[in-house]
Amino acid sequence: MKTTNDKLRRRPRIQGCGTALVTPFQAGGRVDEEVFRALVRRQVAAGIHFLVPGGSTGEGVTLNRLEKVRVTELAVEAADGAVPVIAGCGGNDTAEVVALARSLEGTGAAGLLVVTPYYNKPTPDGLFLHYTAVAEATCLPVVVYNVPSRTGVNVTAGTLARLATIPGVAAVKEAAGDIMQMARMVEAVPSDFAVLSGDDAATLPAMALGAHGVISVVSNQIPGPMAELCDRCMAGDFAGARGVHRRWLPLMDANFFETNPGPVKFAMAEMGLLEDRCRLPLSTVGPANQRRVLEVMRSVGLVGSDHRQARSPVSPAGGARGRRTLS
Repeated sequence: MKTTNDKLRRRPRIQGCGTALVTPFQAGGRVDEEVFRALVRRQVAAGIHFLVPGGSTGEGVTLNRLEKVRVTELAVEAADGAVPVIAGCGGNDTAEVVALARSLEGTGAAGLLVVTPYYNKPTPDGLFLHYTAVAEATCLPVVVYNVPSRTGVNVTAGTLARLATIPGVAAVKEAAGDIMQMARMVEAVPSDFAVLSGDDAATLPAMALGAHGVISVVSNQIPGPMAELCDRCMAGDFAGARGVHRRWLPLMDANFFETNPGPVKFAMAEMGLLEDRCRLPLSTVGPANQRRVLEVMRSVGLVGSDHRQARSPVSPAGGARGRRTLS
């Protein structure tokens, strides 16, 4: 067990592209463990840098505690030590998040992604106390997840600088969609505190500003190119990174034609990777946006120009419709 002093002295290196894994479901609503393992193995084979199960893209808010622990265990097992796994550990009840953090410690996870509490709209003081409670409850490093469009609360650069003083808080996933805020965050935190983009399209500009990588949605479909984009940025090859960015920018956009992860799950179903199911209250993508997503997939070469929709929408899940470490 790490001590508080250990956590204060040394933060892990979290960098590159981490995939915010989707959670595949069976027709009856259960997590499809076989498909999930296959998705993880595909990510590792493509050179992804780390994995993040149970987050927003993984429909973590509709996974119960046992399921959150299980998808993390599955990711760790399937990755087999090749890449670290940062487990989704969010919620708006601090006591529940603390309990989940403790449960996740035994999974082999290398860290925790902890979203700001949603609906409650805590003040900066409340955020500080929330993250302090979580960090003190676990030996795992904590990644702050700022996504105000979903939570109703924004972590400013000043608030993040304060959170960075908490022993055990090691990084931020910044998904406010504000490049000025990203720039201020990079300047506000210590050099060993990782700033990660939470928006695929902002990965290149964020890393040009000094961010360390991205927790990505589009890497569910294209793990290799997104890992390459981050590798090029980390090597200072921003001209090469621009080429990768420009090719795949339409797909990054298409993944948000409707609420995430609807479009990315639809696209992955068309690629033959899973069945197109979301848990209610999320639903599958509507017909008009299915056509739009398919057109983008054809334009970037993700499916052939002669590809026609291979799968009809299915019922919602459970409803009527080389080794990398954090060193």
